[in-house]
Amino acid sequence: MDRTLSHPTAQNSPAPNSRTSRVSVVVIGYNDAAHIADAVRSALAQGPVVREVIAVDDCSTDGSARILAALAEQDRRVRVIRRASNSGGCGTPRNDGIDAARAPYVMFLDSDDVLPPGAALALLAAAERHGCEVASGLCVRRELPSGREVPWQPELYAKARLVARPELRTRLVHDTLCVNKLYRADFLREHGIRFPEGRFIYEDFVFTARMLAAGPRIALVPDTVYVWHVRRAAAKLSISLDRAGIANWQARMEAHRQSVEILRDARGAGGKRLARAARAKFVDHGLRMYTRELPARGEEYQREWWSLTRAYLTTFDAADLDAAPAPGRVIARVVLASGEPRDLTRLKQVAARPARLVPPYPRAADATPIWADDLPHVTLEHLLVRPMRLLPLAVDGELRPRAGGTRLTLRLRELYGRVAQAGPATVDVELIHRQSGLPGLRRTAAFGAERPGGTWTATVLLDLGALDGAVWDVRLRLHFDDGTTRDTTARAVPGPGLLRRTVVPGGRRGVLLVQPYATQAGNLSVRLAPGVRGVAGVVKRRAARLVRSALDAARRASGL
Repeated sequence: MDRTLSHPTAQNSPAPNSRTSRVSVVVIGYNDAAHIADAVRSALAQGPVVREVIAVDDCSTDGSARILAALAEQDRRVRVIRRASNSGGCGTPRNDGIDAARAPYVMFLDSDDVLPPGAALALLAAAERHGCEVASGLCVRRELPSGREVPWQPELYAKARLVARPELRTRLVHDTLCVNKLYRADFLREHGIRFPEGRFIYEDFVFTARMLAAGPRIALVPDTVYVWHVRRAAAKLSISLDRAGIANWQARMEAHRQSVEILRDARGAGGKRLARAARAKFVDHGLRMYTRELPARGEEYQREWWSLTRAYLTTFDAADLDAAPAPGRVIARVVLASGEPRDLTRLKQVAARPARLVPPYPRAADATPIWADDLPHVTLEHLLVRPMRLLPLAVDGELRPRAGGTRLTLRLRELYGRVAQAGPATVDVELIHRQSGLPGLRRTAAFGAERPGGTWTATVLLDLGALDGAVWDVRLRLHFDDGTTRDTTARAVPGPGLLRRTVVPGGRRGVLLVQPYATQAGNLSVRLAPGVRGVAGVVKRRAARLVRSALDAARRASGL
């Protein structure tokens, strides 16, 4: 085997008790000396429930080996495996960890993430209480440096439950992570459940599919058991964030294709149900995510992405698409209907969360709503019966900072007669703190008809000077005369003077920099920087980003 094992000699930590220490935590890392110690320590901090922490160093060259050796000296539970050559991916080192594990249960941890206190105990208690092969808990994505946390697949972990067979809870295919789970080691070995070897991106997809296809009993716990660190400003992006090249999309589709085949080949009808759910998830999650980014890519990328995606979607059954939520289903059908990229900005709005359908709103000769006059077979008849709370309503937002207050103008667009039928009444506007998720300002305004039958307008005055310097997201709740509501966002509308930095007098520090901007999904948000120091800091950071962008462009041009 292509590895060497370092045996710890630490004498200052108690020997684990095999009856109570039931978990092996496998930590993998490659050239991540800045973070790997935090990962290992978070595993050790789980307490006596952890029998060993197997740190697999994938032939790092940055000092990681020295750090791991020091940790092994400090705590006898740390076992270091150093691979003699780099594997090129995450799967091989995790497989090394499975092979080396001596405890009855196994968990996985990446070197740039951490386990929160009590995670291993919560999962182990659930697994042993129910006698099940797998226990799974909530993962949160923590944006750094802001610290904002976003739960991953929270619907699965709203309450504790036991899933007797995976096909009884097909939403399990949505959680493709391997790191927020505890596995019985003999279950993995008996069924040959391993990760793809070598350079294989999205190896979690295949591993999770193999696990589900084996039909385990799964205990779901509502506890947070994994903290996934998201460092978007890192010099080298993680695999999941580095989506600029078409190879990433190709790798995602290939991993998904293999996963679907594994599920479909599982014994019994349950596998087919899981395979269909996995394809519906691809349409709702992966397809929407990459579609949101498509307008920002170059023309060559767009053409290749469109061709590859169209070819892959042709392998889906009509029932696969029917099982997907409406926004992804519409995107898939537009891609299948056209041989060339088209309507990318409009598709981006449909891919947003929540989805928005922006004009035009054409109809076929029989009055059926359609995507476009030249694609009459891509119909949108579901919009005529879909509940108001789920309709992809388009609300344009214009934020104009002024000395006496910032004016937010909202324009709600008609959608095949549904808006007029419901009767727009009022809109609640909330500014939500990006990091904490807490509301800062809340205002309510009445809608008035700007263009009868076409657009309804509401205007609110916002005292942004009363808010802290931070990023604030605009959230809306629309109220209609028929008693229905719709929670949505405002679409940031580009235009002269609409999305630019403006310094206005006032506020608690005398001056305030206001920067309305469009998020990646096109939603309207605003960045605030109070005081002279805050304004100067924004300017400095902007200059630094421009310099980094210029250097990156120069490196790409030189082929480095």
